[in-house]
Amino acid sequence: MTRTAVVALGGNALAAEGQRGTYDEQRTNAAGMAAAICELLDAGWRVVVVHGNGPQVGNLAVQQELGRGEVPEMPLFSLGAMTEGQLGSLIAIALYRVCGRRHRIAALLSHVIVDLDDPAFDRPSKPIGPFFSAEAGAELTHARGWDMVDDAGRGHRRVVASPEPKGFVEIDAIRCLLDAGQVVVTGGGGGIPVGRRGDVWDGVDAVIDKDFAAAELAHQLDADTLVLITAVDAVQLDFGLQTQRRLAVLDTAEAERHLAAGQFPDGSMGPKVRAAVRFVQRGGQASVITTAGLVGATLDSTDPADQSTGTRIVPVTSGEAATI
Repeated sequence: MTRTAVVALGGNALAAEGQRGTYDEQRTNAAGMAAAICELLDAGWRVVVVHGNGPQVGNLAVQQELGRGEVPEMPLFSLGAMTEGQLGSLIAIALYRVCGRRHRIAALLSHVIVDLDDPAFDRPSKPIGPFFSAEAGAELTHARGWDMVDDAGRGHRRVVASPEPKGFVEIDAIRCLLDAGQVVVTGGGGGIPVGRRGDVWDGVDAVIDKDFAAAELAHQLDADTLVLITAVDAVQLDFGLQTQRRLAVLDTAEAERHLAAGQFPDGSMGPKVRAAVRFVQRGGQASVITTAGLVGATLDSTDPADQSTGTRIVPVTSGEAATI
């Protein structure tokens, strides 16, 4: 039976820390991601690719800011749509280059439903865009009303509302493309947020977390596995301490205990672990958190003591995490 995976790529994976985020830099980074995805395709997996857009949508917002008075300013959800098209094209072209002769690729814009009463609208928390000094951040707050926070000591960034995804408007189209043998690139930046106003959908100024969007999409598609690609090989306990250790496998109950204990902060691994747990608790077979280069090995691994792969999050009843 054919297995289905939803693979989530971070916007930071396409515009890595220390890079300016030029098109050539992002194209090079996308090529590495494409190689890992094509490895799954060649192994017989059906794949849907979701990607982040945090750096890109923030950069576009800065471009809008600099162009005020010269060109019309667009709302945040419209910037999300622009970056979904931009990055969807980037990833699709990268896939065509690596395995386009063997597999068919379709990039699809997607609208993701949010609750207009979600409390996240009162607590902006999603960092987007470049880093600013404290002084520049204060100026932007005063001049533009942007919410700014110190992001892990690396500088100040704009934060925006990040409501929970409730479903994909285009789910039938995504399923149809997948069933037709297409590799589907969608859910860029977590999808374009929309809410119900009266009898119609309307855009909402927010940025949906792409890992939660990927978990929602994987659930709607009845996917077997959710793959969250990140910059570190595996989930770590006591990260940065002498007692730091990686986890090859953990079940959802143990993952929740570690989350409650503060092992996985919101600004780093926390959202990924929460999304991974959510997917498995709703019926998924497993979630994987690892780098692009270790995806295949992690999916194939059955040894909970294996320290050469990424992390698998599995149901409590699987018994796979018994030795962790």
